[in-house]
Amino acid sequence: MTALTLSTAAAPGLRADAIVVGVAKGTAPKSASLVVAPGAEAVDKGYDGRLAAVLETLGASGAEGEVTKLPAPAGFKTPLVVAVGLGAEPEKDSSYDTEALRRAAGVAARGLAGSKKAAFALPLADAAAVGAVAEGALLGAYSFDTYKDNGKDPKAKNGKAPLAEVALLGAKPRDKEHKAAVVHATTVTEELNRARDLINTPPNDLTPEAFAAIAQAAAKEHGIKVQVLDEKALVKGGYGGILGVGGGSAATPRLVKLSYTHSKAKKHLAYVGKGITYDSGGISLKPAGHNETMKCDMSGAAAVFAAVVAAARLGLEVNVTGWLALAENMPSGSAVRPGDVLRMFSGKTVEVLNTDAEGRLVLADALWAASAEKPDAIVDVATLTGAMVLALGSRTFGIMANDDAFRSAVHEAAEEVGEPAWPMPLPEHLRKGMDSPTADIANMGERMGGGLVAGLFLREFVGEGITWAHLDIAGPAFNEGGPFGYTPKGGTGSAVRTLVRLAELTSAGDLG
Repeated sequence: MTALTLSTAAAPGLRADAIVVGVAKGTAPKSASLVVAPGAEAVDKGYDGRLAAVLETLGASGAEGEVTKLPAPAGFKTPLVVAVGLGAEPEKDSSYDTEALRRAAGVAARGLAGSKKAAFALPLADAAAVGAVAEGALLGAYSFDTYKDNGKDPKAKNGKAPLAEVALLGAKPRDKEHKAAVVHATTVTEELNRARDLINTPPNDLTPEAFAAIAQAAAKEHGIKVQVLDEKALVKGGYGGILGVGGGSAATPRLVKLSYTHSKAKKHLAYVGKGITYDSGGISLKPAGHNETMKCDMSGAAAVFAAVVAAARLGLEVNVTGWLALAENMPSGSAVRPGDVLRMFSGKTVEVLNTDAEGRLVLADALWAASAEKPDAIVDVATLTGAMVLALGSRTFGIMANDDAFRSAVHEAAEEVGEPAWPMPLPEHLRKGMDSPTADIANMGERMGGGLVAGLFLREFVGEGITWAHLDIAGPAFNEGGPFGYTPKGGTGSAVRTLVRLAELTSAGDLG
């Protein structure tokens, strides 16, 4: 992973491959003018105070995500200046938005692949800004090249190794808050990037058994208790949902329980993640063109895994239990069929009308198992429905809950850490569509509002009186387009930071 240092060095004498500065769209008196953001004063002075004018000549506008490169001024030991847009200049006496800083740092770090060291002279008004720039740079420098043959450098990214070192200019190495912000950013990004690695790993290598083994190794390293239920244990326990979904695959299912506890904890959170390591749709086979990215259908479990490990590494004063419901959904002679009835871990029966609505089946068993421990709240995370992508697009996840205040709290936490999310309802009239003449409930209901129907189904398997939220991350979990900000192509690690923030708020006594 990219190294990160805090530096008070003067920009002109710093030896690096590039200096990154921020520029923004001016607000007054000339709204169209370009302004150089704080942190880049020494660089601007090197251009005799004309850095903004030079950049405007080169076509820079300060728009968010825009990158302009130019030779460093005479006398600088760094050969290159990289100006990255921050969007609109903040109003007087206010600081730059942390998410704008995070994205700008990510764009710069990604664009500097192949460099050994870059100095980031972005606005660092406080520790929150330090953390945001650190996070953005570390996430933007991410690269997944495990399966690429890059000759002598196995870590090379399209022939260029990821940016090796980031120096945050203006951040104070002896400032406790600055140091803490960097430690936090490093911890969260390392675990988020671990989730990205898992999502990007091809399904022939990341089977449920292999995923469980990775979780066991991490748990041992970080003092987390772990329990893995294999196929025999699942049969003995009556986990009909997980067994039904995984029954068609030679790669047998697993249910992994990760338990992080703190001696001073007053609250207990349970996180439940959908872990379909490959989703063919089963007997209800997906059409051509919809299978190629289905290795990402375990993104919810990856997010839960990463969040529990991050909570442990941060030493948060909250008990966090992670449940990874792992299975591979394949068609075969032993696969569950449309029309089959499964008896779930809760004892409730489910008529399977569509085997491609499998995520809710594995989650149902894990939700009931989590409920048995009576946590203060349960949050499940899943790439659950295409309907949610149609509703909210590819960058925003939906939030449903059985408690409006908790749904709002989850939404606020997501927005705070820079993960676009939107609260969604659970309309009671949609529940009737899942009535079954054969079983207690069917796994499908009305087609319109399918994402909400899935949420209503999951609610049936949450223990009475337990606060619960459901995050449908089907849109932002896997980026099929080009990279943007600190988000790469492929697995994104969506919801990791939201889950960590919820644990932090609970630890501090600020959530419920």
